[in-house]
Order: sequence, then structure tokens, then C-alpha cells
Amino acid sequence: MSISLPQGMQITAPIKPEWEFVFAPEALELVAKLHRAFEPRRQELLKARVARQARIDAGEMPDFLPETKHIREGDWKVAPLPKALECRRVEITGPVEAKMIINAFNSGADSYMTDFEDSNSPKWENQIQGQVNLYKAIRRELAFKNEAGKEYKLNDKIATLQIRPRGWHLDEKHVTVDGQRVSGGIFDFALVFFHNAKEQIARGAGPFFYLPKMESHLEARLWNEIFVMAQEFVGLPKGTIKATVLVETILATFEMEEILYELRDHSAGLNAGRWDYIFSCIKKFKKNKDFCLANRGAITMEVPFMRSYALALVQACHKRGAPAMGGMSALIPIKGDPEANEKALGGIRHDKRRDANDGYDGGWVAHPGLVDIAMEEFKAVLGDKPNQWGKQVEGKFGPAQWLDFQPSQPITEAGLRNNINVGIHYLGSWLAGNGCVPIHNLMEDAATAEISRSQVWQWVVSPKGVLDDGRKVTEAMVRPMIAEELAKVKATVSAQGEATATYDQAAEIFDKMSLTPDYPEFLTLPLYEAME
Repeated sequence: MSISLPQGMQITAPIKPEWEFVFAPEALELVAKLHRAFEPRRQELLKARVARQARIDAGEMPDFLPETKHIREGDWKVAPLPKALECRRVEITGPVEAKMIINAFNSGADSYMTDFEDSNSPKWENQIQGQVNLYKAIRRELAFKNEAGKEYKLNDKIATLQIRPRGWHLDEKHVTVDGQRVSGGIFDFALVFFHNAKEQIARGAGPFFYLPKMESHLEARLWNEIFVMAQEFVGLPKGTIKATVLVETILATFEMEEILYELRDHSAGLNAGRWDYIFSCIKKFKKNKDFCLANRGAITMEVPFMRSYALALVQACHKRGAPAMGGMSALIPIKGDPEANEKALGGIRHDKRRDANDGYDGGWVAHPGLVDIAMEEFKAVLGDKPNQWGKQVEGKFGPAQWLDFQPSQPITEAGLRNNINVGIHYLGSWLAGNGCVPIHNLMEDAATAEISRSQVWQWVVSPKGVLDDGRKVTEAMVRPMIAEELAKVKATVSAQGEATATYDQAAEIFDKMSLTPDYPEFLTLPLYEAME
């Protein structure tokens, strides 16, 4: 390794020769500077999460913050957005691997959220090669050739790029400063921003980001201060960065306007991160004896607590002059079964039509084959307009609506087995380095795996965890099912010509994460420690 490290920094992972430019001295200086300035605050905020969870476990329920009432009642707007972010009717998402980047850029979507987080397995190879891939893609130099020799290149017209770094709870274990691990989010952000921000501006867009997993406006304030320091470091004006916050925790719902306010110079709106949101509800109220959700498939965007959250997000954004972005439908095209495929595409149409009629300015898809369908639904409502920022949502939303957790039934053996099967299948793929996995005709990522193991855990613990045939879900019921579903997963994976080496370990982890008495907060934390 011929790179020069800032004083106090260590990198314990190998660096390939073709990666060396990523670790330019000034880029690493930015990582170190941001770490030293903000790591104490990150740790304080993570401790605050633990303290808040303890209060919720003891019976406290979330509500609006009295100390920020003046923000909710104030007359303010977010800063104007650049033209490149005015039209986001369809956004495609996916990990930072070369083929996905090319297909997403070429998909016809207005925007592409490339992901260092939930749809990306955070192996060192994936994180750093992802930086290289984005560097080349931004400069229109990225190409990819598959095993059959087919070459993929970027078209002339490509989607507007937005980048999602890792959440506050995740470290980059291979990089330390002054003996402390750096934040995975700061590491991802600093490198991609340093190398690409000015190039992006020169090409007519800018450094645009998506920010995941936040639980409070104070966590948004931390990102805002990082943006200010990073822009100053590279010589860009304050407000150059624009970032969309994923509202994917129930606590963030109570602070949506405050989050927009903290990022008002840098805000590109909010996004309804539905799958993590469901996971967050289960996690936050796991010890509440009255809380229990039905099969995952029954928790749609039209059940009361999800519906009210979705409408409140549009209301908060448009009140403050910010875009409101709809979330992901996990449905994907189904090859070889025209009837099932038509049903899946119908589900996509329904999802995007509802969001467009509710006032959303756009929504997410996970597959290039869904871009045209989603676009049709948004254009049917928006016409030739790039957005509907002016549409205001009437109504009052708050704890009564957001905490109305229904339905609690049905819970079925098929639903239980599906959670186990999906959890094992996803974990096995994640350990092998793939963070975005089609399973049973749905595109699964870390968020849906979290729902799967969390529901199993909750159904075992909750007195309401009873199957529709009257049987209580217990550890004794679940453990044999784990072995049975593991065999099914391995047979499926083997039939697809893929290696099965990681799936036994995945089943062991799923067992531990879903049946341990002490609920593990994030599936990815122990997994990452076990990963190379």
C-alpha cells in the first residue's frame, strides 16, 4: 500500500492498486476531520436512542416535542431546489455495483438512488469498489461485461444521481482515527463527496444524498453540520448539498417538520421508507403487551397507521416547500408466469396511483422493468408537471393516528414460515456479499429481513402471537421450522446454480436473532462483525 494516511488514522483492510486514488490524502483528511469534529456527538445521539427505548419499554408513548412547537407553528420554507431535483416522478434504487449502476442510470427513471446501505452488503470490497464505480459513472466512464461477454455502457441521457450512505448506528470497522472506528456514514459520504461533488456540479447536477434511519431532528442537525464543514473543506457554498431524509422510524414521524427545519438549507424533502418503518414499529413497541402486528403481507400502506403516516409526510413536506417521495413497492416482474406477472404489475400500478393521488411527487421502484409503469401512473396525475409541490393535504395527524396499530390478525403458519424462509435466504445472500435479493417474486433488502426476524421474535414473546388455528407461536414451534425452511432455501439456491456455503450460518444467526430473550436492535450489527 503506497497511500499516505493522516496522523492517527489506520486502515486494516487491503487496498488494491486500482483503489488507491479513492484514498487520496486530502480525502482521508476530510474523513479524519469530520470524525474528530462529530464522533462524540454521534455517540451521544446513539446513547440517547438507548435511553429513549428504555423509556418506551417502560410504557412511555411518543408524542410531539413541546420544545419544538415554535418550529411546527413557524412560517418558514426549505431553501429552493436546483433544477436537477425538480422532477423525481420515478426513482430507481439499488446497490453500488457496476451492472446495477449502469442499468439504473439507463432505466428511464428521473432519478437513481445508489445505495451504500440496506441493499448493499457492506463488505470492504463492496464499499470501496462502489466508490470506484460511482467515480467512473459520474464521469461516464463506467462499463461492465458479464460472464457471457455482454457489455453494458451508459447512455447519453441518464438519471439524476442521489447517494445513500450508511446510517448512524453503523461503523466502518476497517478504518480508525485516534483508535476509534469511524462512522460508516461519514466514511461513505466524505469519500464520495470529496471526489465527485465538483464534477457533478460541472455536469449540471450536484452532490445529492439520501439519509437513512434517523430517529430525531438532532440526528438531522448532525448531518447538517457535517454538510457545512464538508462544503467549506472543498470550497463549495453552503447549501450546495441537497439531501432527502428517509422517514423510516416511527419516532421521526413525530419530528418531520423539525427534521426539514434542521436541514432547511440542504433539504430535498422526505421519503416514506415503509419497510424500515414497519420494522421500527415492531422494535420500538416490542415489550408492549397490546402491540402485535399480523402477517407482513397484511401490513399494507392502506392500514390505518401506515396510511396516516404517508399522508402526514406529504402534508409536512408541501407545507414547507419540499418534495414528498413515496416509498418502495417490493414487487418485481415475474418471468415465465404471465398471470402472476400481470398481478405483480397491477400491484405496482395501484401503489403508485395511490401515492400520486395523495400528493407525492414521485416514488421508488427496485427494477428497471417497472420504471415505465410507475411513470405512467405519476404522469396520469401530474400531466406534464415535474412535481406537485403545491398540493396541500388536509387533515390533522398525530399520536391517535400513528399509534393505531392494526391489523393484529391474521397470523398464520404460512406467514411464520415465510418470515423464516425469507430471513434465512436473505442472510445467506448478505453474508456472501449480495445485499439486494429477489425472493418469492419480491425484492428483499436488509429492511425486509429485519421485519421477518422481528415478527418471529415478537410472535414468540407476545401473548397475542397466536396462529389463526389457535396455536401459540413458541420457540419449540419455530426451531424445527428453521431447519425445515433452511433445507428449502438451500434447495432453491442450489437449483439456481449458486453456492450454499453461507446458509447454514445464516440459519444459526436467524435462530439467535429471532429466539434470544434480549431483542438485538439491528440484524446487521452482529452480522457485520462476523463478516470479513
